[in-house]
Amino acid sequence: MSTMTATALPEDNILLRSDQGGVATLTLNRPKSGNSLSHDLVNELQKTFQAIAKDPSVRVIIITANGRLFCTGHDLNESLNTKHAEDKRAANIVCASMLQTMLDLPQPIIAKVQGVATAAGCELVATCDLAIASESSKFATPGVNIGLWCLSPQVAVSRTISPKHAMQMLLSGKLINAETAARFGLINEAVPDKALDARVNELTRDIASKSSYTVALGKESFYRQLEMSRRDAYNYVNEVMIRAY
Repeated sequence: MSTMTATALPEDNILLRSDQGGVATLTLNRPKSGNSLSHDLVNELQKTFQAIAKDPSVRVIIITANGRLFCTGHDLNESLNTKHAEDKRAANIVCASMLQTMLDLPQPIIAKVQGVATAAGCELVATCDLAIASESSKFATPGVNIGLWCLSPQVAVSRTISPKHAMQMLLSGKLINAETAARFGLINEAVPDKALDARVNELTRDIASKSSYTVALGKESFYRQLEMSRRDAYNYVNEVMIRAY
């Protein structure tokens, strides 16, 4: 019998966690602020990912959000009020570390997008291993519209979709719909709003049924070989195969 636990994490419940059947669901819970990535929320995500990495009972992670917006990026109020270069650098390093932790986790992460994802919110979606979005969802890297290039978001976005599509998003700053996001490869699927829960649940059940050892090995080797030349990648996966099997 599967068990379900719900945990409201610190910092005024800005991040919620529930676990059921090997699936940990993390819910961004700052709807009044567009679920923007405040320093506290980034820290909570990082601590939670680090805890999950050591938890063999978790086989899949879902990231979703409360409210009509998925994530509108970094908290601009915090960013504008951070004046000193060292403070800005420290905040950026923490966020980059959190995003890298997502890739390093042995468990696959699915973005369950129910609304608008912009700037670092779009980056969050791009960093997830898989992404399913409701048809009403929209995506953008809109910094250029206010004189700010989406510097950090371009890292994940340009590694997820083609350079031409990434530059289109970065240069126009315009929202794209879920159908276009799927065509670009930013998300895997766009589904009817009412079908979002069912489709994500179906996908997580399927992944959770697989060998956690195989999935972890596969995720790690997938991202490592992407950073290599083709020749080095073949040598690397051959060594992984010998050690693993």
